[in-house]
Amino acid sequence: MKKLFSKLFHKKKKEAHPFCSAIVAAAGSSRRMEGENKLLLPLDGIPVLARTLMALNGAELVDEIVVAVREEDLLPTGDLCRIYGVSKPVKIVRGGETRLASVLAASLECRADAAFLAVHDGARPLADPALIDRVVALAHRTNAAAPAVPVKDTIKVIRDNVVVSTPPREELRAIQTPQVFDAQLLRAALQAAAASGVEVTDDCSAVERLGKEVYLTEGSYENLKITTPEDLLLAEGLLRRREGSL
Repeated sequence: MKKLFSKLFHKKKKEAHPFCSAIVAAAGSSRRMEGENKLLLPLDGIPVLARTLMALNGAELVDEIVVAVREEDLLPTGDLCRIYGVSKPVKIVRGGETRLASVLAASLECRADAAFLAVHDGARPLADPALIDRVVALAHRTNAAAPAVPVKDTIKVIRDNVVVSTPPREELRAIQTPQVFDAQLLRAALQAAAASGVEVTDDCSAVERLGKEVYLTEGSYENLKITTPEDLLLAEGLLRRREGSL
C-alpha cells in the first residue's frame, strides 16, 4: 500500500506543470507549393497539418492547442482533429493577413490562465513530442526558448547581389519551432511589433526587440519546414526511415 501511494504521489507530482497553450501558425498562403495548401497535402498518407497536431497532442507539457488558419480551412481543420484523434482541447481561429497577426490573434484566444505559449509552424510535421517538451521545459526556467541546429552551409550577407560579409559559421544557428515564451511576454512583444509596423519572421525576433534573451536548446534536422514540393519529398523519406519502412 505504501509503495502504491508513493507511485501515485510521484506520478501526480510529475504531471504538475505550468499550463501551456500551443499556437499553430497555419494561415499562410503556400505561395511556393504551386497553388496548393501545403498543410492539407498528404505526407505518407496523412495530411501535413494532422501530423503537426498529432505531435503536439503527444507532448506531455502541452495542455491545449489553438490553430490559426485561413477562413476556408476552419472546417477542414476541425475534421482533421476528429479523424486523427487529437484528444487535447483544440480551438480553431481565423488567422490574419500576416504571421504576426495570426499568432497575436491566436494568443488572445488561448486559455486565460495559460502561463506559457508555444508557437509552432503548422508546416513542421516532424517535430517529435520529446523535442517539444524539451523546449517547453527550458522556457519554464528561462521564459523564452527555442530549438536550433547548426547551419551546414556558409552564409553570405549580400547587397545588390554582391557579397558584403561572411559571418563565422560557428556563430550561426537555424532557429526552428516550437518557440515557447511566458504568455505575457509574448503578447507584449507581438503587440509592440504590430504597433511599430514591424513584420518579424519569427516570434523570437519580436521578443528580442524588447531586449529579452532567448535561450536555445538542441533542435533536429528532421524538424524541417515544408515550404517547397522538394521539402515534402524529403519529409516523406525521413518519416519512412523513422517508422522503419526504409
